[in-house]
Amino acid sequence: MAVRAVPTLARMTVHFIGAGPGAADLLTVRAVRLIRESPVCLYAGTYLDPEVLAHCAPDAEMIDTQGLDLDQIIGHCVRAHAEGKDVARLCSGDPSIYSALTEQARRLDAAGVEWDVTPGVPAYAAAAAVLGTELTVPELVQSVVLTRTQARSTAMPESEELANFARTRATLVLHLAITRIRAIAGELTATYGSDCPVAVVYRASQPGELVLRGTLADIADRVEEAGLRQAAVVLVGRALAVLPGCAQSHLYDPARPRTAAR
Repeated sequence: MAVRAVPTLARMTVHFIGAGPGAADLLTVRAVRLIRESPVCLYAGTYLDPEVLAHCAPDAEMIDTQGLDLDQIIGHCVRAHAEGKDVARLCSGDPSIYSALTEQARRLDAAGVEWDVTPGVPAYAAAAAVLGTELTVPELVQSVVLTRTQARSTAMPESEELANFARTRATLVLHLAITRIRAIAGELTATYGSDCPVAVVYRASQPGELVLRGTLADIADRVEEAGLRQAAVVLVGRALAVLPGCAQSHLYDPARPRTAAR
C-alpha cells in the first residue's frame, strides 16, 4: 500500500525591518523586497508615513501595533508562523536602538519562530541630513552619544545619567525626550553653556517635518510654542553651529603623505 506524502508548510520568518525615519523612498532595497513579499505586515502607525505601507502587497494582512502590547504582537507572529506566512515587522528608524527587538526576539525564540533583522536609516541620521550637518567636526567633537531620558518610560541605568555624557562634550542625540526639553536644557547648560546650539527635528523626512533651531537658553520655549510632544529628535552640541575656518580632516589634508597608486 502506497504511503501518501503529507504536505508541510514552508518555513516562515519574522523580518524585523528598519522602516527608516518615515519617508517611503528611504527604505533599503532589501526592506522593500521583504515588505512586498510578506503576506503579513505589523507596523507602528504612530510613527510611519502611510506611504511606506504602499510597498506592501495589495492582499497583505495589515496590523497596526500602536494599541498592542508585546505579547499580542508576538501572538500575531506565532499565528502567521502556524499558517506558513512570512511577517514584515516594521520598526521606525533602525531596529538596533529603541525597537524592543530583544524582547520580541526572546519571545519568538521561545515559540520556535525564526527571525532576522534588516537595518534601516536611523532617525538621527535623517535629522542630521535635514539640518545639512555633520555631527563630528575635526578638533572640536569626534563622538556622538545616542541616548534618551527618563519620563514615562523605562528607568535609565544610574551610570548613564545625562550629566555624565555631557562631561564628554560630545554631540548628544536624544530620542524619546521631547516632553522633557526644558529640564534637559537646564541640566545641560551647566556643561555646554547656555549659548550651545540645539536643533529639534520633528518627523524628519515626512510630510509634517518641522525643524527648530536655537540654543539651550531658548529651545524649550520654541518647542513648547510648536506644541511638539512626540516623534522628534533633539541634537545638542557645538558641531551644529556654522564653523567657518574649522580644522580640516587629516584624511583630506594636502600635507598628508600619499602612497603611490599601484
